[in-house]
Amino acid sequence: MNGPCIPWSPAPVSMWATGVDWGVHRHTGAGIHLDGALASIRATVLGDRLIITALIPAHNEAANVGLSIGSLHGQTRPPDRIIVISDNSTDSTVEVARGAGADVMESVGNTARKAGALNQALAGLELSSHDFVLVMDADTQLSPTFIERALVDFRDSTVGAVGAVFDGVQPQGYLQYMQRLEWARYAESIDRTRRTFVLSGTAALIRWQAIGDVHQIFGRYYEERSITEDMRMTMDLKIAGWRLTSPVDCQATTEMMPTVLWLFRQRRRWYLGALQNVTAYGLTSVSMPYWRQQMMLSISVALMTLFLVLTALSVALGWFVLNPFWMAIGVVFAVERVVTIWSAGWRARLTAALVLPELVFALILQSAFVAAFHQHLTRQTGSWHHLEGVSHVRN
Repeated sequence: MNGPCIPWSPAPVSMWATGVDWGVHRHTGAGIHLDGALASIRATVLGDRLIITALIPAHNEAANVGLSIGSLHGQTRPPDRIIVISDNSTDSTVEVARGAGADVMESVGNTARKAGALNQALAGLELSSHDFVLVMDADTQLSPTFIERALVDFRDSTVGAVGAVFDGVQPQGYLQYMQRLEWARYAESIDRTRRTFVLSGTAALIRWQAIGDVHQIFGRYYEERSITEDMRMTMDLKIAGWRLTSPVDCQATTEMMPTVLWLFRQRRRWYLGALQNVTAYGLTSVSMPYWRQQMMLSISVALMTLFLVLTALSVALGWFVLNPFWMAIGVVFAVERVVTIWSAGWRARLTAALVLPELVFALILQSAFVAAFHQHLTRQTGSWHHLEGVSHVRN
C-alpha cells in the first residue's frame, strides 16, 4: 500500500533485482524505531540457527517469478531456501525460477489451486518449531528489510505470523489509481488500529510451530475448499491462539487489475471467499468481526442502491433540491476521505475531496459483492481468473 511507510535503504543490487524504488515512501506515523530494532535483531536473531524457507506458488508466472525471487535474494536477511511450486504451469516458469537461483517443485495432480500447491510443499518440509516459512505470491516483490522487520515482531512469542502491507506498481490510469487509494486507506487503518484483519496472501512470514498447530487442529494446512486461502489461514491461526501482525514497514508490491472486468472478477472472488469462510466457521468469537464486515457490506450496498434510486426519481419527477442538511453530511464524508488518505500526497487528497471518482469505484466493488453473494447463495465454488504473461513491475 502507498500508506504510512518508512524510508528504505536498500543496497543497489536489491533495487536492480526488483525494479521497485523502495526509497520513495516515508513513514511518519507512530511505530518502532526501525534502525535500532533491526540493529538489535542483527546482533541477536541472525546468529541463531533458525531456518527460513520461502515458498512461492506459481501458475504460469514466467514474466514475474524472477523478480519475486530477486527481491528475496536482496533481503537484508535472506531466506535460507527458496522453493518455487510450479502448479500446472505451461510456460517457462520452471526454467525462469531455476535460472533465478530457486529450487523448483512441481505439484502433482493438484486441482485445489494455490492452497493445494502449498499443502503439497508444506507436507514435504522438515523444520523445527523455531523455524519459519515465508509464503509469497509469484507476482509480488518484497521491500529489502521485509524479513528482518518481521523478525522484530516475532520477539513476542505469542505472534504466530507477520503479514505484508501491499501496494501496487505505478498506477496506469483511473482504475489502478483508485486501487492504490483503497490500499493506502487499508494501510492507514492497520497503522492506526494495530489489528490484522487478513494475513495478506501477497506475503506472510509464519512460525512453523503455528502452522503445525493449524494442522493438528484441522487436519490440514491450508483449506482447499476456500477460494481465499489467506483469509482462512488467518482465522485458523487465530483459532489456534496465535496473534498476527501486519507492520506497515513490511511492504510488498503486487499486481493491480488493469480493467473493470479483471477488477470485478478479482473482487468477486475475494468477497465469495469471505462468505465461504464465515459461513464455514459459523458464529464464534473469531468469526464475529468477519460477520460484522459482511453485514456492513450488505448495508452499504442497500443504502447505495436506495440513494441512487431516490436521486433518480427526484430528478425525473422534478423534486430534486439541494438540502443544506444533506450537503453538510456530504462535506463531513468528504473530509473523512481526505484525512484517511492524507499521507498519500496532494493528488490523492484532491481526488478524495471530489468524492465522485471514488464513488464510481465503490459501485464497481459493490456490484462484485452482489455477484459474489449470488454465487454463494447458489452454492457456486467460484473461479480463479489469473493474469498471465504480464510483468507487474515497471521501472
